[in-house]
Amino acid sequence: MPTLPAIDLTDRVALITGGANGLGEGCALVLARCGARIAIADRDVGRGEQVAAALRAQGSEALFIPVEMMDGDQIAAMVARVGEHFGRLDILVNNVGGGRRVDFLSQSANSIQRHIALNLLSVVHATQAAAALMIGGNRGGAIINVASTEALRAAPGFAVYAACKAGVVSFTKTMALELAQHNIRSHALAPDMIETEGLKGLMEAATDSEKAARDRYIPLDRMGSVEEFGNVVAFLVSDMASYLNGLTVAVDAGATAAAGWYRNPEGRWCLYHG
Repeated sequence: MPTLPAIDLTDRVALITGGANGLGEGCALVLARCGARIAIADRDVGRGEQVAAALRAQGSEALFIPVEMMDGDQIAAMVARVGEHFGRLDILVNNVGGGRRVDFLSQSANSIQRHIALNLLSVVHATQAAAALMIGGNRGGAIINVASTEALRAAPGFAVYAACKAGVVSFTKTMALELAQHNIRSHALAPDMIETEGLKGLMEAATDSEKAARDRYIPLDRMGSVEEFGNVVAFLVSDMASYLNGLTVAVDAGATAAAGWYRNPEGRWCLYHG
């Protein structure tokens, strides 16, 4: 088989929000292996410093920036710190986000506002500040916004979270057009069933029948790794994807494509779950 070209991000600077664990940590590890210099932003100071130290131990330049991503002023300061330290910014991964299952009619006003601030406004504020820094450097750039498969379908129990993620997808498409004149490309990723610590805990608490149902739900028969998610990010921000812009990519082993089809216990695909 022919040798495939390696993704080369040498000397490019990547800022990853929520980079202290999970998908963000996976992105940091993969982008660093491709040669990028990494800025990790997170409110988990201890874990963030650990990840940055691990990157430096493997020979990568890494900076940790403590930040509360629900504070617009802190977000602006975060991006300014990247510019001061590295002198440039080439890649932004808007990864921070999260939510919890709650019936919409029972969700408090404070909870709704926090969901919006964390999952949508953080992306808007970080993109605005980062794009300005990229434009000032006159080298173009790439922005990856982490949405969710919940942005692409109904999500009972996660109404506000899913609405925010759908907003991220729409925002990404508009940024793909508005920032294209500056050679800044924008994409949204919609992950599902990636083995993060949070999802791992939920799966460990699941019953045997629930775990079996999960396995039938995933077309590739397994959960994904954070490194596999990072591989998609690395490709999309690299020169190998230089003519791609405005995509929404479901990183989900085909679960979105299944669109309601499930394997029954005998392994046959059916339009019901059981």
